[in-house]
Amino acid sequence: MSELAYSLHLGSDKNRKNISKQNGKNNISGTTSLPNNAIQNARQLSKVDKHNYRKYDNEQELIEIVRGTSSPFEDVRNLYLKEFEEARLEYNKLQTRPSRMINNYFENVSNNEKKDLACEIIIELGDKEYWDTKDETFKKKMSEVYKKQVGDLELLVPNFKIASAIIHYDETSPHMHIVGVPIKEKNKNGMSKQVGKSDVFTKESLIKLQDNMRTLCIEEFNEEYNLNTSLKKKQKGRNRDIHVSDMDNYIEMKKQLEKNTESLEKANKKSLELKQNSKDIKNKIESLKVSKLNKDNYILSKEDKESFIDFINNVDNINKEYDKIQTLSTTLTNVDEQIKDKNDKIKTLTENNDALNLRINKLNNLIKDKDEEISFLKSKINELKDTLEYWQDKFNKIILFIHGKIHNWFDKDDKYIDVVNEMYQDNILDDGDINDLDLTSKEKDDFEI
Repeated sequence: MSELAYSLHLGSDKNRKNISKQNGKNNISGTTSLPNNAIQNARQLSKVDKHNYRKYDNEQELIEIVRGTSSPFEDVRNLYLKEFEEARLEYNKLQTRPSRMINNYFENVSNNEKKDLACEIIIELGDKEYWDTKDETFKKKMSEVYKKQVGDLELLVPNFKIASAIIHYDETSPHMHIVGVPIKEKNKNGMSKQVGKSDVFTKESLIKLQDNMRTLCIEEFNEEYNLNTSLKKKQKGRNRDIHVSDMDNYIEMKKQLEKNTESLEKANKKSLELKQNSKDIKNKIESLKVSKLNKDNYILSKEDKESFIDFINNVDNINKEYDKIQTLSTTLTNVDEQIKDKNDKIKTLTENNDALNLRINKLNNLIKDKDEEISFLKSKINELKDTLEYWQDKFNKIILFIHGKIHNWFDKDDKYIDVVNEMYQDNILDDGDINDLDLTSKEKDDFEI
């Protein structure tokens, strides 16, 4: 069963210091997760734009846009407008000095050396050695896998808003560039909603994110390609391998192995005995006396004869034991292969199960958040309902008051009719309200009088 490497790195291929360039040379994807690799300003974002969409060579046929447009630069700028404009306007309302107001938050962050404008995440499954043997059709199926990875990233890091996601097929291996903006909310100083790379992405959160993303990625890859591929063993912070003792048939295999071990020990003991017997027989043969009648014949005593016979029998028994050992050796090899196969299957199933549990946990959290939001909206609905009932009651009382004034025969003043007509002209009252007041009949009575 083949194994694939997985990498998820935070950085920008177009914004590197010498130390990060050197580190990137030792990485298959050529990327690093050093903090200086954030997209710090509009100029660097423009370089990322050109690189990701291949604007420097006008060769876009081997790239695929998963999220956003052909301009990651504009995608980020539009995201700023969508995410921060309301917070910017609220902030400006509170300012008494024009100099403290923010006219354009995108430009404000771009010109601030202490803040990062955006972040880029590079995701890659498999290395050059693996993908060199695959054709274009096989490679292009990675589109569906990487599309799911975008959704996974949004689920795992909801405060990282994705502006652009582009897959590259023109390099050593298919990989995806994701450009987005990390956001921190409920800030006490400045705008309530701001860019916040250090709040969203920490060393610990990145390790956890990579662990979760790789678990989901290999499951999505196997599902898309109908394969049984596993990930290469992680060096640190990896999921533990399933021990053979966790297998269903472990007990049976263990008994077989113990039986085989006992047989091997017996065979070794008999082998030692055979060596000693061989030495004894050799000595006896060398001490045989020549027959007086025929120099080509030797005199063999009855005792020596029995020793020879015993030796021959022992040899026969050892040969039989050797045949058994050969069979046992084959069995041991088969058992070892079974164990390895079971381990591979369990590893894959475990990764799939981890991926499923991860999704369930994240969805449960989303359901919890939505339940809280629904509960809040229900309370607001009840408040609005109470307010509506209050004003309905007030309106009905006003209608009754006007109705009484209009139809009071003691009142010879038509000022209330004039008020009603003005309310009707201003769309405060409609035809139904006029009918309720029976204003038309009042006007007719006045005319007849």
